[in-house]
Amino acid sequence: MRRTLKIYMGMLIGLCLMSASTFAADIQLQNLRTEMLVNPQGIDVTQPRLSWQIQSSGRNVQQMAYEVLVASTQAKLAANQGDLWTSGKTASNESIMVTYKGKALKSGTACYWKVKVYTNNGESAWSSPAKWSMGLLLPANWKAKWIGYEKGFAWDSVSKFSRLSARYFRKEFASATKVKRATAYISGLGHYELYINGKYIGNQVLAQMPTDYNKSVQYTTYDVTAEVKPGKNAVATVLGNGRYFTMRPKYKPKKIKEFGFPKMLLQLDIEYQDGHHQLVVSDQTWRMTADGPIRTNNEYDGEEYDATKELGGWNKAGYNDTKWLKPQLTPVPTGKLVAQMSEPIKVMQTLKPKKLNELKSGTYIMDMGQNMTGWIKFKVKGKRGDKVTLRFAETLQKDGSLYIANLRDAKVTDVYTLKGSTEETWHPVFVYHGFRYVEVTGYPGKPKESDFTGDVVYDALATIGSFETSNDIINQVYKNTWWGVAGNYKGMPVDCPQRNERMPWLGDRATGSLGESFIFDNHKLYSKWLDDIEEAQTPEGAIPDVAPAYWNYYSDNMTWPGTYILIADMLYKQYGDLRPAEKHYASMKKWLSYMQGKYMKDYILTKDKYGDWCVPPESPELIHAKDSTRTTNGQLIATAYYHRMLFLMKRFAKLLNKPQDAQAFSALSVKIADAFNAKFYNAQTQQYDNGTVTANLLPLYFDITPVANRKAVFANIVKRVTTTDNSHIATGVIGTQWLMRGLTEYGRPDLAYKIATNKDYPSWGYMAERGATTIWELWNGDTANPSMNSGNHVMLLGDLIVWYYQNLAAIKAGINQPGFKQVVMKPMLTDGLSFVNASYKTPYGLVKSEWKKGNNFDWNITVPANATALISIPAKSVDAVTEGGKKAAEADGLKFVKMDAGMAVFEAGSGTYSFKSDL
Repeated sequence: MRRTLKIYMGMLIGLCLMSASTFAADIQLQNLRTEMLVNPQGIDVTQPRLSWQIQSSGRNVQQMAYEVLVASTQAKLAANQGDLWTSGKTASNESIMVTYKGKALKSGTACYWKVKVYTNNGESAWSSPAKWSMGLLLPANWKAKWIGYEKGFAWDSVSKFSRLSARYFRKEFASATKVKRATAYISGLGHYELYINGKYIGNQVLAQMPTDYNKSVQYTTYDVTAEVKPGKNAVATVLGNGRYFTMRPKYKPKKIKEFGFPKMLLQLDIEYQDGHHQLVVSDQTWRMTADGPIRTNNEYDGEEYDATKELGGWNKAGYNDTKWLKPQLTPVPTGKLVAQMSEPIKVMQTLKPKKLNELKSGTYIMDMGQNMTGWIKFKVKGKRGDKVTLRFAETLQKDGSLYIANLRDAKVTDVYTLKGSTEETWHPVFVYHGFRYVEVTGYPGKPKESDFTGDVVYDALATIGSFETSNDIINQVYKNTWWGVAGNYKGMPVDCPQRNERMPWLGDRATGSLGESFIFDNHKLYSKWLDDIEEAQTPEGAIPDVAPAYWNYYSDNMTWPGTYILIADMLYKQYGDLRPAEKHYASMKKWLSYMQGKYMKDYILTKDKYGDWCVPPESPELIHAKDSTRTTNGQLIATAYYHRMLFLMKRFAKLLNKPQDAQAFSALSVKIADAFNAKFYNAQTQQYDNGTVTANLLPLYFDITPVANRKAVFANIVKRVTTTDNSHIATGVIGTQWLMRGLTEYGRPDLAYKIATNKDYPSWGYMAERGATTIWELWNGDTANPSMNSGNHVMLLGDLIVWYYQNLAAIKAGINQPGFKQVVMKPMLTDGLSFVNASYKTPYGLVKSEWKKGNNFDWNITVPANATALISIPAKSVDAVTEGGKKAAEADGLKFVKMDAGMAVFEAGSGTYSFKSDL
C-alpha cells in the first residue's frame, strides 16, 4: 500500500506541475454522504465514514488537504464550532470514506457536518451542511417491548397457502408544547406501515429489509418532529407478513425456514426544549385488531382488501378502540437488533398501460408494455360489495389469456372489495408482482386505460450509469438489463419477481453484481447482503446457495458460495471500500478452510453441485443439455474457482496487513495450479478436459494455465466458438461470467462483439428479438418448456454489462487505485460498432466516455476532480493525436506515457478532453 501511494503521489505531483493554470478554478463541494448515504438517520456505525465530491470546471484539480467540522447542533456548525470533531487542516487526497475521529457518539446523537478542501487550484468555501443521527446503540436503550398476536383469527388460514390478515396497532399519548425533536425507532416484522396522527411516515414501501430474523433484525429511524402536536396524538402501525410469516408454511418443512406471526417493536422519543424526554413505547397498553380491510397478504399470492372493513380514523387521536384487543407480549426475536444501513424500497417510477382489451365479456387483458415489478394502482366506482380481481403474468397464451404455468403455485392475485358510492383508489401495500400483463375481472362498468397505473417498485438506488451504442441489439439488451436488475432488488438481490421463488441465490450475482454496479449505486445493498451471507454460515464454515437462508440449500459447492468473496472484491474495486473485506475476512477464510478440509483431495476440489448451469442446449426444446461435449467437469470448475478465491484472498490479506496469510494463500494456489494442470490439461490436444469453452476459459482467465500454453489454449477456445458453436455463446452461468472479457483481453474483441450482437438462438439478442423486455432464465425460454422459464432473471448476463462499460465504453477502475481514483480508459474497437456514448457516476464524480469511429477516431472524455485517468487512444503515433485542436502531448493536464500496440497512452488529470486521432 505504501509503495502504491508513493507512486500515486509522484504521478499526482507530476500532473500538478504540468498544469498551465495560474488562476484558482472554481471549487465547489457536493454530494456529501455519511457511510455513502445521504443524511442517514439512526445509524449504528460509531465511527462513520464521510465522503464528498469536488466539482470544478478547471483541469487537473486535485485535493491536497481537507477540513471537516462536525457539530451537535445546526447553530454550532453555522458558527464553525465543531464540538464533536474538528479535523483541522489535514494533508490528504482522500475524499471518500474519511473516518470520523471525533468524540464518542452516543445513542440518538444528532450530528451536523460540513467540509472544505484545499486543492492545487485553490480552496473551496465550506460546503452546504449535511447531517446524520445515531440510532439506539445499546440494548439498554430500548425500553419498548415486542408486541403482536401469536395466533391466527377465524378468517385466517395457516396451511400450505398462508392467508393471514394484516394486524393493526394503535396508541394515543399526550404531548406537551415546545417539542425540540421527536424520533421514532421501529422494527415491524415482516412489513410495516407507520402513521402519526393519520400521516404516513416516510416515503418507503415494503418496509422492512428482509434478513434471517433468527440472526439479525433491522430497525429504522424516522424524524417525526413535525408530526407530533401539542395535546392528544396517536401513533399507529399496520403489520404485514413479508418474509417473517412465510408464504408457504407447512410446505416442505425441511426446505423452508419459518419464523412466526408478525410482531413489532416501536419507541418514540420526544425531546423537549427544556431537555427532558418523553418515551412512547410498544407494550400491552396498545390496542390491536386483525379485523381490518387487509384480509390477506402474501408475497406469492397477492393481497385481498375489503374496503367495507375500513377502520375510518383508526390512526388518529379520538378513535374508539374499546372493542379492539390487547396485544400480546411476544417472544423476542433471537436476531440481533441492528440499524438499517441501506436504501429503502420505494415506488421509483410509474407506467401507463399500453393496451386494454376485452378478451371476453367482463374479462379484460391489460398490457403495460414492459415486464415490470411492483403493483397496479387503480380507481373505480361501483356499488358496495363489488369485487375487482387482478391477476398478473409475464406472457400471454395464443388465445390472449394469461400464461401462468411458469408461476408454479403462486396465485399472484389481488382482490379489492368496494365500499361503494364515491370513486375509490387502491393499490396493495404488502406484496409485489412481476408482470407485463394484467387480467381484470369484476370491474363495474367498462374500465379505461386511464383508470390504471403501474407503480414500479425497487430499492431506492440511484441509476448512476448510462450507455448507448450504434447497435440496436446491444441497446435493447442494456435496457432489458436495467429493468431486470431493478425489478429484482428487494432489500436483497432476488432471482425472480413473479413465481413462488424470489430467492436470493448467490450464483446469480457472482459477476452480475459487478455489472450491476455500473448501472445502479448498489454499494449499500451488497454490503448488507454480505452480512446476510455471513449470518447464514454454519459453525463448521459452510455457506449456502441462498442467503438469507429462507431455503435450506447447503450444497457445499465453490461457485455459488464463492460470490461471497467476489462481491467483497467488487465493493473494493468499484467503491474503494475495503471494510466489507475486512469485516468478512475471517468468515471467508473459514469457508475456504472448510471446503479444503472436507472436499480437497490431492489439491483437487472434488465437490460441485450445479456445473456450468444453463449451458445452451443442443436443441431449442431442451431445458438442459444432454450432449456431454457441452457440459464441463464439475471438479475442474470447483478447483479453478478455489484457485480464483485464493487469488482474491491473497490480495485482501496484503491490503489488511496479513503477510502470513498472503504467503499461505499463494503457496496453496501454486500447488492447486500444478495439480489442476496435471489432471485436466491434455498436452496433445492443448486443451483442458473435454475442451468446452468453460473448461479452457477458467484456467486461462484465472492464471492457472502456464504462459507457454496460453496461446494454444486460447486458440482452442476460438476454434470451439467459431466452428462448433457457430460464433454463438456456448457457456452457462459460470463460463459466461468471464467470457466477454476473456475473448477481448486475449485479442478477439470481434468475436465477443459477434456473440453480443447475435439475434438467433442462443443469444441475448434472441430474447430481445422475440419481444423480451427483461432477461430470461433460459436461453430458449420460449421453446423449451415455458413453464420452467422465468421471464425476468439476470443470471445469464454473466460479464456482459461489465464488458459493455469496461471494454466498449472504456470505463474501468485502476487496479491499484480502487473506487475510480484512477480511471483506466482503453476502448475496444471492432467492425460494426461506430459509436459508444456512456457515463458513470463514480464515488469521485461523473466520468463520461463518448467516442465515434469513421475515417478518424473522436473521443470526448470527462474525468472527475480529485481523480486521474490512464487513457489509451487508438492511433498510428502520438503525433496523430490531438486534443482540443492541438497536439495532445502538449495539452494542459495531459502527459504522454508511451505507444503500446497501436495505442497512444496518456496520463490525465481531471477535466473534459476532446481527442481526435488518425486511424
